[in-house]
Amino acid sequence: MAARRRALLSFLSSGDRIMESVLSISSCRPRWHGGFKVGGSVRRFGSSMALDVEADHHKCSLDMIKFEDEIEKIQHEYKAAKRSFLNIPVALKEMPKMNPEGIYVNRNVRLDDIQVYGFDYDYTLAHYSEHLQSLIYDLAKKHLVNELRYPESCLQFEYDPTFPIRGLCYDRLRGCLLKLDFFGSIEPDGCFFGRHKLSLEKIKVMYGTRHIGRAQARVLVGLMDFFCFSEVCLIADIIQHFVDAKLEFDASNVYEDISQAIQHVHRSGLLHKEILSDPTKYLLKNSQVLGLLKKLKAKGKKLFLLTNSPYYFVDGGMRFMLEDNSGERNSWRELFDVVIAQANKPHFYTSEHPFRCYDIEKDTLAFTAVGKFLPSQVYYHGCLKSFLQITKWKGPEVIYFGDHLFSDLRGPSQAGWRTAAIIHELESEIKILNDESYRFQQAKFHIIEELLGKLYATVVSTERGAAYRKLADELNVERRHCRSTMRSMFNSFFGATFLTDTGHESAFSYHIHQYADVYTSKPENFLLHSLDEWLHVPYDIKIMPHHVKWCF
Repeated sequence: MAARRRALLSFLSSGDRIMESVLSISSCRPRWHGGFKVGGSVRRFGSSMALDVEADHHKCSLDMIKFEDEIEKIQHEYKAAKRSFLNIPVALKEMPKMNPEGIYVNRNVRLDDIQVYGFDYDYTLAHYSEHLQSLIYDLAKKHLVNELRYPESCLQFEYDPTFPIRGLCYDRLRGCLLKLDFFGSIEPDGCFFGRHKLSLEKIKVMYGTRHIGRAQARVLVGLMDFFCFSEVCLIADIIQHFVDAKLEFDASNVYEDISQAIQHVHRSGLLHKEILSDPTKYLLKNSQVLGLLKKLKAKGKKLFLLTNSPYYFVDGGMRFMLEDNSGERNSWRELFDVVIAQANKPHFYTSEHPFRCYDIEKDTLAFTAVGKFLPSQVYYHGCLKSFLQITKWKGPEVIYFGDHLFSDLRGPSQAGWRTAAIIHELESEIKILNDESYRFQQAKFHIIEELLGKLYATVVSTERGAAYRKLADELNVERRHCRSTMRSMFNSFFGATFLTDTGHESAFSYHIHQYADVYTSKPENFLLHSLDEWLHVPYDIKIMPHHVKWCF
């Protein structure tokens, strides 16, 4: 790692001499305590005191000259660095790149200990096209207008795929969409009221500080799954419309209405029927999913499907996605030992709701109690407690795959299951992180930050003259430019999903770290690994293992 750091610092033509000599400045300033100068050789009052003062004045004059020389030296080093920035150094090309289809590990998992594999359906086994978010958005806005009497002008809104990212929070009290970092602080460029980005000064006026405390966190709603993209966009558009039209509104009521509209789209069956009516538009065929399920089955693993979607929707989607890869259109059911639909997660993990047998032909639920699971039967509702009692499967031997950190993974992780988060945008973000243009800006940003950090730590406020301020301003301008450039490579509004603009982990990364033992872009990435493999945490892990480690 030290060698990698030295290679990276080849950006600077003069090597590691940056600001080295500046560190000695603070040691030559006199310190006073109770009338006595500490660090000098003379400690007496009277006539000799004047000699001390005169000597100190002379010494401080020399210090100021030395200080100005050091500032000039730093300016020279910075100019040399800027010349080096014109060319991407070979060191960056030699640095390892992360695998976009890799499996990234937060907690060690021995796959040979895993005997049971469970899967969510939507955005886990089922992959959707970009048309789905527009469909959800359009159906929800129609519900707002037709059922909740929102202005008809809202029907003119169109879904903007460039605006939202996953992992944002909505402030029900103030109406702001927030991107938070790993420790709960608001990103300076990550606070939007409607479609208007709030300045750092405005953020501090509204919140008092960038850090969100526990009291303020109670009014925040996490928008964590892939379906939240349309929700985020609709929230911003509705609030902006009300602001532009000068209509009074309550931010909490807006959220409740939009949340109700989104839930109606799902629970009413409108979304499911639209998707099945045109599966080629909304669903993506994926032969690798079938390959993974067959590989697990061939190894003697138990498989179960646990989803909130109704059975007819799951069945129609699985048939479409797998029909070209199997001789029998019903074969997908034969791969699973247990199929549970309309499970009502996350309440499934904490409730004591009984299982019900579902009659596929009659679309009815049986009244008899469920004492065992049959592969030929489909089940509705239920709870984790009954599930474990019936199957006798022990927590550590079960791994569950899902895309929603709260609904899918929080319950299983607390119950002792191993968990795998499916984050589709991980693949595209890693490709950006591997891109030379991003790595160049990232390296440049870290060097600028190191210069600024040493400058701020060395020079006290009383010595900050014009030369210092000019250099600090130049560095800060360059730093802001790097941040803006890196953010625009991901999302021009909120930046990366996993990272803040400064390269630190986001709040979304925090939740992945908390609830996912492993995470990857899609389940079929497990095809690249042996089922006897030991997935272990990298020895040089930072916080999120797919991030390149910069050792400064």
